[in-house]
Amino acid sequence: MKLYNTLNRQKEEFVPIEEGKVKMYSCGPTVYNYFHIGNARPFIIFDTLRRYFEYRGYDVDFVQNFTDVDDKLIKRAKEENSTVGEVAEKYIKEYFVDAQGLGIKKATHHPRATENIDAIISIVKTLIEKGYAYERDGDVYYKTKSFKEYGKLSHQPLEELEAGARIEVDDRKEDPMDFALWKAQKEDGEIAWDSPWGKGRPGWHIECSAMANRFLGETIDIHSGGRDLIFPHHENEIAQSEAANGKPFAHYWLHNGYINVDNVKMSKSLGNFFTVRDIAEKYDYEVIRFFMLSAHYRSPINFSDELINAAKTGLERIYNCKENLSEAVSPVKPEHCAKVLELKEKFIDAMDDDLNTADAISVLFEIVRFANTELSGEKDELVLSECLGLINEIGGVLGLLERKRDNTLDSEVEDLINQRQEARKAKNFALADEIRAKLDTMGIVLEDTREGVKWHRK
Repeated sequence: MKLYNTLNRQKEEFVPIEEGKVKMYSCGPTVYNYFHIGNARPFIIFDTLRRYFEYRGYDVDFVQNFTDVDDKLIKRAKEENSTVGEVAEKYIKEYFVDAQGLGIKKATHHPRATENIDAIISIVKTLIEKGYAYERDGDVYYKTKSFKEYGKLSHQPLEELEAGARIEVDDRKEDPMDFALWKAQKEDGEIAWDSPWGKGRPGWHIECSAMANRFLGETIDIHSGGRDLIFPHHENEIAQSEAANGKPFAHYWLHNGYINVDNVKMSKSLGNFFTVRDIAEKYDYEVIRFFMLSAHYRSPINFSDELINAAKTGLERIYNCKENLSEAVSPVKPEHCAKVLELKEKFIDAMDDDLNTADAISVLFEIVRFANTELSGEKDELVLSECLGLINEIGGVLGLLERKRDNTLDSEVEDLINQRQEARKAKNFALADEIRAKLDTMGIVLEDTREGVKWHRK
């Protein structure tokens, strides 16, 4: 399997630290609100990578954190006349509602920053002792220029990063590019923990270094997240972790592309900023997942009603084929049919090529075309069974095709379908078309097949 490594800017053969095992850390949400469509992309993509590793027989230790203390949480707690802990608890629960809807499996570990304060303080102390950090009035800063390889992930020298960065002016810093490892408590009552430097809380970047180190060890196989995290978040994680441990932090760095909304970069100021919860009111969660997997993860993806409706239609087509096969046969593992085995290998080749889910979904449509041809022909039951088995197999890897469709009709709809059938028998095609159009407005789509009329919901 080859993965594109941001660190070296090329596809590289994946070789785990320990044979048969994968240690993988993926940045999770800051839990002050429902997560948005931009967050959903890495959650879905790296869930799929984890599923694929498991499909190929790896034992995956997967960590996705929750940032549950942060300026945004403190602000939201004040707005809601609540506490940081209550805000975090609320939105962690809501995360799991949306994640379950999107088919995102729970990680092996979901650590919270607030549960890892001792581990965070320990790393900060080590960095101070080694000369990589310093304390000022209860704040602790990382000396960016003390880490000679700073900028190796974003592939820019420190001077260029400094010129392009939005730097908060702070006269207490030795250098404008130094960043906070520990933040002193600003006012009484603000959430804080005791530390060697007084009451305070961790900076954002140090949380992930501490949690990855605690749950996966000093060097991990894969670290992943959105492109927006390359600098400064992941760059700072590398600087902290490698300075503290004297070892490489992660062997492979994976980053997904941005999401645009109607061809414009998503931002709150433009009003094109949507949470997954907002979108799920209009579209099924599974359609959102299918849409995300329909493009290569490193490419930018454009979110629009037109494109997500196309994804909805495509997913429905696969479901229809699966349903027709399910009525005809029971699934078996692909073993005999040369065409089905060929398609299975094609799926694996696509996923082995830097997790190319777009090509993997194209394979699903190839199976559907082949299966539909077989269904309309002599119907070799073993071939049909293997087609159904492969659709289920690929669906399981991609986190798709697992919902049960509602196959019950209310009496009104059933009567209309029967009336249409009678109209067709009487060659009253105008009435038949009129009834079909009425059913369409009720969300029922009819298909006239050799086996008779079939229906599905839109």
